[in-house]
Amino acid sequence: VQLQASGGGLVQAGGPLRLSCATSGLTFRAYTMGWFRQAPGKEREFVAFVSWSGGRTSYADSVKGRFTISRENAKNTVYLQMSSLKPEDTAVYYCAADLKLSPPMNEYQYWGQGTLVTVSS
Repeated sequence: VQLQASGGGLVQAGGPLRLSCATSGLTFRAYTMGWFRQAPGKEREFVAFVSWSGGRTSYADSVKGRFTISRENAKNTVYLQMSSLKPEDTAVYYCAADLKLSPPMNEYQYWGQGTLVTVSS
């Protein structure tokens, strides 16, 4: 199983960025997909998740209204569209997969390697 996150980079505050997570080796349409992030010196935290069908999503309060998670089952890929980015969004962003609908972060079965997002002020 592989999860490959991409799309990170340097962006100015207020700008948009879209992350992608391409998967292989799993039945993608059966998995809940989540995005998490870890800022320098901080613990990893939940950002968003989307259910296997795309019918249910959930967001951390800190990103609600600015980030949108979506998935394309035909491409085995999950996305995180980020807008109105703030310097405090700077972090390594990770995608993860699990068969449960809304598992705690430490129960996600598969993880990608992370992609760095840096937001300059």
